[in-house]
Amino acid sequence: MHKGMPKALRLILTCFFLRHAVALILLSFLITIPALSSAEDPDGVRPLLTQDQFQSTLSEETRLLDDAKGIELFLKAVDGAPPNWKAIYGDDGVGHDERLFALNRARDRLGEGRDSMTTPITFIWAGVLSTYDSEHGGFHVAIGPKLIPTRWGIVRFKPEDLPSNLVAVPSSTLNELVQKRAHKGERIEIDVAITGRLISDESIIYDFAHDEPGQGMVMPVVRVEQVHYVLKE
Repeated sequence: MHKGMPKALRLILTCFFLRHAVALILLSFLITIPALSSAEDPDGVRPLLTQDQFQSTLSEETRLLDDAKGIELFLKAVDGAPPNWKAIYGDDGVGHDERLFALNRARDRLGEGRDSMTTPITFIWAGVLSTYDSEHGGFHVAIGPKLIPTRWGIVRFKPEDLPSNLVAVPSSTLNELVQKRAHKGERIEIDVAITGRLISDESIIYDFAHDEPGQGMVMPVVRVEQVHYVLKE
């Protein structure tokens, strides 16, 4: 400030500039907070996509596991070879629980450090649109697992940390179509694409089907990172 300016005036101007500087700092902080919050999407309220839109969301490193061949290749990369289900079950099934426990522990140690353990994967569960949620402008989603027969056994993916509030929000182009079908009472089926990675301490659980004695089941355990809803054509 100019040295010839009276001291009282210099003090007033100094306080004025300091107050405005603090206000600008606070304003910039408040502006950035919503941007950070909007980038986080911890729940299951997600857009309802078409098949083409969903395919465009998959990154090159993500493996889509929805058929026997792809799943078998992935399991081979993780665990090498299928279990000998007949030997584990035994002639009459007696004592197979202990053999299963030993198998699971051995396989967990075998998979440690393999790149396939950290590869992002996407698997599909079956979904149906249910009641309309006016707050989010979408439909609640009821879901259930898919059972996929493979040479390794029946594969059933198990999601960890799946959001509890699953809501599919149609885009403006899909909303009219979906609303019409809903008003007619149609069953609107969707694919629920779940993306994540195998958990490290219990990546795959081997078990036997409860309703089919001796039928092996393979349950990859995936920590959920993202969910997509895809309208079935």
